[in-house]
Amino acid sequence: MSANVTTRFSHVSYLWDEKKAKALAGDEVGLLIYRSNILGADLRLTNYGGGNTSCKAMAKDPLTGKETEVMWVKGSGGDIGTLKRSGLAALYVDRLLALKNIYRGIEHEDEMVELFYHCIYDLASKAPSIDTALHGFLPFKHIDHLHPDAAIAIAAAKDGKKITKELFNGTIGWVEWQRPGFDLGLKLKQCLDENPGIRGIMLGSHGLFTWGDTAYESYINTLEVIERCAQYLEDNYGKRGPVFGGAKIVSAPKEKRMQQAAQIAPVLRGFCSRETHMIGHFTDDDRVLEFINAKDQERLAPMGTSCPDHFLRTKISPLVLDIKPDADLSDVKSIREKLAPAFESYCQMYKDYYDTCKHPNSPAMRDPNPVVILYPGVGMFTFAKNKQTARVAAEFYINAINVMKGAEAVSAYTSLPRQEAFNIEYWLLEEAKLQRMPKPKALSGKIAMVTGSAGGIGKAIAKKFAEEGACVILCDNDQGRLKEAEAEFKKEYGDDAFSSTLMDVTSKQQIEASMAIAALAFGGMDIIVNNAGLSISKPLEEHTEKDWDLLYDVLVKGQFLVTQACVSTMRKQHLGGDIINIVSKNALVSGPNNAGYGSAKAAQLHLSRLNSAELGSDKIRVNVINPDAVIADSKIWASGWAEGRAKAYGVKVEELPEFYAKRTLLNEIILPGDIANACFALVSGLLKKSTGNVINVDGGIAAGFVR
Repeated sequence: MSANVTTRFSHVSYLWDEKKAKALAGDEVGLLIYRSNILGADLRLTNYGGGNTSCKAMAKDPLTGKETEVMWVKGSGGDIGTLKRSGLAALYVDRLLALKNIYRGIEHEDEMVELFYHCIYDLASKAPSIDTALHGFLPFKHIDHLHPDAAIAIAAAKDGKKITKELFNGTIGWVEWQRPGFDLGLKLKQCLDENPGIRGIMLGSHGLFTWGDTAYESYINTLEVIERCAQYLEDNYGKRGPVFGGAKIVSAPKEKRMQQAAQIAPVLRGFCSRETHMIGHFTDDDRVLEFINAKDQERLAPMGTSCPDHFLRTKISPLVLDIKPDADLSDVKSIREKLAPAFESYCQMYKDYYDTCKHPNSPAMRDPNPVVILYPGVGMFTFAKNKQTARVAAEFYINAINVMKGAEAVSAYTSLPRQEAFNIEYWLLEEAKLQRMPKPKALSGKIAMVTGSAGGIGKAIAKKFAEEGACVILCDNDQGRLKEAEAEFKKEYGDDAFSSTLMDVTSKQQIEASMAIAALAFGGMDIIVNNAGLSISKPLEEHTEKDWDLLYDVLVKGQFLVTQACVSTMRKQHLGGDIINIVSKNALVSGPNNAGYGSAKAAQLHLSRLNSAELGSDKIRVNVINPDAVIADSKIWASGWAEGRAKAYGVKVEELPEFYAKRTLLNEIILPGDIANACFALVSGLLKKSTGNVINVDGGIAAGFVR
């Protein structure tokens, strides 16, 4: 059966597996979760976190022991593609329906959300969402509410109601735009009562409701309706003229787009981060380029989006840059001067929007800076509090582009009226949801690059920063170890928490390429940890010129080049920043067989002081961590250094950890995590007025005291 069904769909994916479904026979909640997951797996059916699904089934009342009807529906937040049983709200259907008896009217509908808690069946239930009533008042066993671009394109079209009626021969109902809530649930029931036998309802500017008596019937009904919408759009592209009115400009070549994006991203991030540090995302997706290069972009972009899910993540409208795709972006001062009025104008537009639409009890105005920034001929930037939110904002704006494209192909695109948009954005229920969100971690919104971070101290620092909310760029010249670190970070923190690049700190070209990767991945740079290093321990007469050059190239020149490139990015942002140089006790303490390494470390330390003195006016802090004898997971100890130091101190290699610990005041072995904690202390915000400092993390070596 499945193979034949699959051939019916060209615009959506048929993912139903009869074997998996059969294993869930009799478990309606299990089938709901299964259906939800396969619907969410196809982004053509609904956007990330968008829509919700439900089922109604009989269950035993724990108080009476009698069978009663219960509705399981996706709870507040979450995503149907990854939905689990813990993400469902379960409510008594009779109690939910009884709420209609005490409903006081649309002016009081928000109070009904609190009353949902009086309908809870499962005490482990997820908090019910505002869409609960939309599912509860429809009598069907299985219901899907999705936000497919193809359906919203028709729902947001000027003639959407007429098109829906003709396209489905009256079998899909229509409910005009209304903010989701209790009253909209009543409107859906009214639509069904007035149109018995319909297979679904289109919500103006919003999305689609479809249903069935079984999980499979609901699933196949949903696919068929969306497929029909998508095919209708496909059949009409080009009939009313070129898509988006045709191209106005031509995109820069791919390599040039990446170059331009990397150069301007930190500048844009600086403007967007004037109130709160933001993380960026860049895409030059073909759908984005088709829109931003088009003649109609100037008309459509300011209109904003239609679906509330799109709007909440992309703001009222995007900022469109008036910069040529091949413009010279090397003069940062002139670019900032050119962009400043555009950002001020955008912020003023947002403030006017807030002042015009606000209610007496509206929450205070939020950050007025744009979320979506369009650079015609190059691509789209999005900025948000973390990488996932920025990436998802980009996905949602692409959804909005798809909607505009479809609506314009069959009619004319219409967006939400400004007042309706405001009522969604500053809805007290949405504000309450924001207030319940966990407090940001100390490094949320920060971007950190750690050199030599495939192992040892560097990896420990990168992990600590990621755990504290930072986006991290892993850098190392050992490709094998870097791949291992990438796999570890992906498993522990996910793709959005890090990026990586092969980097030799003695190569200016590789360093600049790494800075571009950081700009494209996250928007810029806030923290750089110069950790890459090596060590050579030999008596003076055995030291070669090659040894000397290698030590100074990696330790001193490497620190200089990385710092130079990083400062260039930080200055573009105007956000200040932190530079931490991992030096060594050997920068201050003399020892045998250590001329090259010890003097290079001393040069690193003084270079740090010099940089600190120079960069203070940019609010860039430069500080030093002096470790000693950090053996765990370090390549240094596999390079002959251990043998050299053991020989110098007259002990065996295996005795080194104990030897080093015993010579400290605290009698402690120093671990990579100890250095990571010291780095975090410097960048956590508690020491934001400290620069030019040296923190010894060596267990206490009196000879290494700075003063």
